Amino acid sequence: MSRFDTVRAGLRRAYLRRLEAAKAEREAAALIAELEEAELPPPPAPDQEISHATTTSRDDAEVPRGLRIAAAWSWRLLILIAALAVLLWLIGRLRTVLIPLSIALLLSALLAPVMGVLRRRVKLPPSLAAFLVLIGGLATVAGVLTLVVSEFVDGFPALSDKASAGVKQIQVWLTTGPLHLSGRQLDATFQAATTWLSDNRGSLTDSALSTATATIEFLALTLLILFVTFFFMRDGKRIWYFVTGIVPTPARDPIRRAGEAAWQTLVAYVRATVLVAFIDALGIGLLLFFLDVDFWFPLATLVFLGAFVPIVGATVSGAVAVLIALVDRGVITAVVILIGVIAVQQLEGHVLQPLIMGRAVSVHPLAVIVAIATGVVLAGIIGALVAVPLVAVLNTGIRHLVQHRHEPPPDAVVVSAD
Repeated sequence: MSRFDTVRAGLRRAYLRRLEAAKAEREAAALIAELEEAELPPPPAPDQEISHATTTSRDDAEVPRGLRIAAAWSWRLLILIAALAVLLWLIGRLRTVLIPLSIALLLSALLAPVMGVLRRRVKLPPSLAAFLVLIGGLATVAGVLTLVVSEFVDGFPALSDKASAGVKQIQVWLTTGPLHLSGRQLDATFQAATTWLSDNRGSLTDSALSTATATIEFLALTLLILFVTFFFMRDGKRIWYFVTGIVPTPARDPIRRAGEAAWQTLVAYVRATVLVAFIDALGIGLLLFFLDVDFWFPLATLVFLGAFVPIVGATVSGAVAVLIALVDRGVITAVVILIGVIAVQQLEGHVLQPLIMGRAVSVHPLAVIVAIATGVVLAGIIGALVAVPLVAVLNTGIRHLVQHRHEPPPDAVVVSAD
């Protein structure tokens, strides 16, 4: 055998040995993989607790899920009720300050369009524009009140005589009408009324003696309202930015934008309410004028003011108009006035308010009634006046915050395992 054949035979043997080694390695790897797959997982430790998605201990896992959810809702609701009670208590304690602020806010919303015209078109400085708007509003209110008071003073004696005659007619009707009341029963009723007046003369006198104090408080309240209204019109935006500066930075801009949207709602609400009140007063005032009812202008003014208290104000002012028409012109005229008042209220509720106010400032009637009742309990007539605008403003602000909130994306949430 030559040297070349010897080298070739050696290479062939080395190649065959390498193939056999590789085959053995593959078989060993396959055997190890089969053994690993056949291995069972180790059993759990005997003292390991079973975890639950909504519990933190074994004891919580034993409580039914419905009971856990009810308990979680209960303590949260109790905290909310306690916070609301504290808020209402604070409002009751601070109503002497909050009422002027609320009235000033309503007046600022009412006068804001005029203020804007003087600032944009006439180019007046803020202080001068606010001063002129405030003086003009005071002059208008004083003129209307002067006309109302003068007409009441001039016509009250004649109305008093007609009321006395009407009371006598009612007495005659009670005795000769279907009730057939006797004179003794009527005398007993009037005697009871006289006795009540005699028994309560002291409290009535005390009320009369406190008139001076009430007048001083009213003047102080009026000055405070005018003062606050002036600065709300002049520096309203700066005041709002200063107040919202105390909130955390991430929530500052959303709250400011929600406040601006709520302010626009308040301006629209007051403007629409004034327009609706003017239409109501014009309709009922013209009806009273053409039927020749005394005090038609004061009654129209009362209807205008009553329209600022939704549902309740229109009902009370309409009832006063019907009663005065009954005393002044008789039953037929009173019935005609009653039909006219109902027609105007229906027109207001189903046409004017949806058309003028729109859905942006609309509030459910149940919310209106609850707000008025709460306002009366907390602050009397003035509370009823500011309750509905406050609910409208809160409604808009909360809806704006909910609709424009920015939630972080899922990948922005980092959960630490430490």
